[in-house]
Amino acid sequence: MAKVIMVQGTMSNVGKSLLVGALCRIFKQDGLKVMPFKSQNMALNSFVTADGLELGRAQAMQAECAGVAPSVYMNPILLKPTNDIGSQVIVNGEVMGNMSARDYFAYKKKLIPDILKAFHKLEEMADVIVIEGAGSPAEINLKADDIVNMGMAELVDAPVLLVGDIDRGGVFAQLLGTLELLEPKERDRVKGLVINKFRGDKTLLDSGIEMLEDMGKVPVIGTVPYTRLQIDDEDSLSERLRNNFGEVENVVVDIAVVRLPRISNFTDLAPFESIPNVQVRFITNPREIEGAELVVIPGSKNTIADLRWMRESGMEAAVKRFAKSSPVVGICGGFQILGNMVTDPDVVEEGGSIRGLELLPLTTRLSGQKYRSQTEDCFDDLKGFFKDLSGREFVGYEIHNGFSDLDLDEPDMVVERDEEGNIILLQRGNVLGTYVHGIFDNEDLAFLLVNNIANTKGCTLGADADFDYQAFKEGQYDKLAQVVRDNIDMAAVYRILNKED
Repeated sequence: MAKVIMVQGTMSNVGKSLLVGALCRIFKQDGLKVMPFKSQNMALNSFVTADGLELGRAQAMQAECAGVAPSVYMNPILLKPTNDIGSQVIVNGEVMGNMSARDYFAYKKKLIPDILKAFHKLEEMADVIVIEGAGSPAEINLKADDIVNMGMAELVDAPVLLVGDIDRGGVFAQLLGTLELLEPKERDRVKGLVINKFRGDKTLLDSGIEMLEDMGKVPVIGTVPYTRLQIDDEDSLSERLRNNFGEVENVVVDIAVVRLPRISNFTDLAPFESIPNVQVRFITNPREIEGAELVVIPGSKNTIADLRWMRESGMEAAVKRFAKSSPVVGICGGFQILGNMVTDPDVVEEGGSIRGLELLPLTTRLSGQKYRSQTEDCFDDLKGFFKDLSGREFVGYEIHNGFSDLDLDEPDMVVERDEEGNIILLQRGNVLGTYVHGIFDNEDLAFLLVNNIANTKGCTLGADADFDYQAFKEGQYDKLAQVVRDNIDMAAVYRILNKED
């Protein structure tokens, strides 16, 4: 039977996902087979497993930290918001349908058998399972039907670490307030407190920690410093989505990413953020394109609505002007946006049809059947800004509703199709679109693209020519683990894991 420990937070975005990832890497380094688990995840960043099933991207990251293949058992319920009051509900990697928040709240306890089945599958394969909670366990209006925080902890008898975010202020109130709002049996599960994202001299916290422990009756087992690492984030609260203008020194290549209102899988841009002298900015104003050498239109949970926003905001006109002389990349929903037309006969999103940016000769027909697949291929003979990618292999994954067909076949275009004949990549001039998420995660593909852009300016990047993003990621996971080892009492963590405390 696997041992289990759970990480809960005082609120969203306190660093639960990264702490779970760090513990997974530490347990792996210590010779244990470890698996991450999150019963219910709400996020627009998702991943497709080798068997074509969908789970949250954060659990895929945690699996990489653990050195195991991502599995849908790690995240049996995934909620992908479609609007402010509803989500697409994905159970065991398959779309169950769309539900309003109220309807899902009334239904979710029926999913407990699916949660326990997934958890028990992991138990068969692991020495340790590290569970991640969601939001806060102290939402008093939701606790009765909880399946992801204390409700989950009770289902599998998990001891809990409670994490607070000092960077956002009020960490003592966060931790004490959460403890006070827990039922006695829930509070008894909390075996350690963690203060996360601290900046400055930790000794200044000593008196506060003593008072916190005295009032809360739970030990503080660590204070983790604010650390900048290039690791996939879970949701739209990510710091990546800020406009990071001016944060990169000696910028050689500036990348402007259109921050669509319903953006998804923005982690596709992570490889570029890891390259020295490359700046990645998420923009919402068309004037912010000025100064960019590459524009990216990322994935979208609602292509039609985001295309309409691009038109109404002036972003469409700005991107089309930019594409006349500089490279534009569209990924998944962004690929569909670059085409001539998007139609929605089955009312998957909003129904009807809408004209695209007309930068690629495509018509996309949305379908209620979601296509999910891992994809392996190699680039054909690309041209212009993309020429250095030619002949290189890539592995990624597809998650999309509907397919795109050519409106015409031009001799200078590059069209790549999968084994079933579906278009997965298209280049015309300065514009490249693809359905493949994670396409730039492969070895040095991101470096090759931005290095070619730098060379056209007569500049060089401060990175080795053999830059390997996968190796870079592994190094980031090791750094994360070391930061946590250095700042959390791992002996206490093992005692909690073994239920000695």
